[in-house]
Amino acid sequence: MKRETVIVIDFGGQYNQLVARRVRECNVYCEIYSYKTDIEKIKAMNPKGIILTGGPNSCYEEDSPTCTKELFELGVPVLGLCYGAQLMMHVLGGKVERAQVREYGKTEVHVDTDSPLFAGVEEETICWMSHFDYISRVAPGFEICAYTRDCPVAAAENREKSLYAIQFHPEVLHTVRGKEILRNYVCGVCHCSGDWRMDSFVQISIEAIREKVGDGKVLCALSGGVDSSVAAVLLSKAVGKQLTCVFVDHGLLRKNEGDEVEAVFGPDGPYDLNFIRVNAQDRYYIKLAGVDEPERKRKIIGEEFIRVFEEEAKKIGAVDYLVQGTIYPDVVESGLGGESAVIKSHHNVGGLPDYVDFKEIIEPLRDLFKDEVRKAGLELGIPEYLVFRQPFPGPGLGIRIVGDITADKVRMVQDADAIYREEVAIAAKAEEEKTGKKPSWMPDQYFAALTNMRSVGVMGDERTYDYAVALRAVRTIDFMTAEAAEIPFEVLQKTMSRIINEVKGVNRVFYDLTSKPPGTIEFE
Repeated sequence: MKRETVIVIDFGGQYNQLVARRVRECNVYCEIYSYKTDIEKIKAMNPKGIILTGGPNSCYEEDSPTCTKELFELGVPVLGLCYGAQLMMHVLGGKVERAQVREYGKTEVHVDTDSPLFAGVEEETICWMSHFDYISRVAPGFEICAYTRDCPVAAAENREKSLYAIQFHPEVLHTVRGKEILRNYVCGVCHCSGDWRMDSFVQISIEAIREKVGDGKVLCALSGGVDSSVAAVLLSKAVGKQLTCVFVDHGLLRKNEGDEVEAVFGPDGPYDLNFIRVNAQDRYYIKLAGVDEPERKRKIIGEEFIRVFEEEAKKIGAVDYLVQGTIYPDVVESGLGGESAVIKSHHNVGGLPDYVDFKEIIEPLRDLFKDEVRKAGLELGIPEYLVFRQPFPGPGLGIRIVGDITADKVRMVQDADAIYREEVAIAAKAEEEKTGKKPSWMPDQYFAALTNMRSVGVMGDERTYDYAVALRAVRTIDFMTAEAAEIPFEVLQKTMSRIINEVKGVNRVFYDLTSKPPGTIEFE
């Protein structure tokens, strides 16, 4: 697919996905690559722009991630962010030193509005700083175009060579005009036209899949979640009855979810799919017995996932392709898209075994972020209630049960989660009917998880020693960063009371206030 591309070079920063996401918001395609990527490969991609991310190191130390001077001599606009800005100065002859005063958090920045980066931005604006080092001397040919009280070089530019360095993080929401600054770079400096759109993506993908598959048989991993549902409908439109969708009920789904998935995608549903449901609960429980390490659980679930599909493929005859709903954050968080640490293996990326008995795995959504997947779903005509359902991880409740997994623990978290979702929905509906608008506190994702903690309680004048449930609810735009939602206390109280009274084995309920970062949205 020929398209304008901006490349993000990852130096280990926590916001690398967010940088790429912000570029995509400008309708420009963007991918993340490690700083170790060969310069010839970068040239071959013919990027319209290159962005260097932040990172935890000091660029002047001997073993720190670096890049060659040649990167800045390609004739391609380069934007350095935080560590990327310091590295640009360091490589091109400037000086970076340890700062006497660390800047962290929201900071007032004075910008030169004549700079192409700051067109339309107020002279004084709030930005998000996070650095120990600072640029004490800009490289030859650069001019300072922003500063703060403690940072003499908050931004610098060499307009002639289209090289720009920003000490703060424009990609995070805390930088008030960050989106405009990045848009100025992508559209103004790089002159991107912004032709990355979902309608063209869907049509081109259908044609490409049809050409690749030919008359081959395709097996799709259908979980009923947003990603796999969009992938299934996309494949259905491309190859029709050559597609068989297999839904593996591994016993780690939300309450009644297996039946709900079958009602939508099964023979009585609105889609013309070859649908097979495999009830594999016992098989998974046996494999997971006694396993409490999160990565090991993910690996087991991922491998068993593939083995079930291989068995189903043999039953229906030779199958050439396996389809999965892998999306771009899955790839990056599994350590396959850049230089950042492996956050967690995803069952359909890092969780796959080395040997897979298919000609090829097709991942039509691999390049998309979650909100782009939803847009693709709407383009495909999938109903909004399916497209905008809450995300549910591939390993399911396996990563919402801290510690080892048993059928009884699954039952506890299923029941608690069902109560929680029901009470939030009831409260949200009541407020919307009263005010005429969606509640401001309504979370983008919320669920119950079962902790591995047991504690003493008193119920009916008797001592209990049972488990604690943690309630999680977050507000987020892109699921790469998130903040805890402020659900009304009376809703939490009612949820707590119902869970303790209705869910056998639970005697305590917590509410998780952790943001992402430092936490993840899921527990494991």
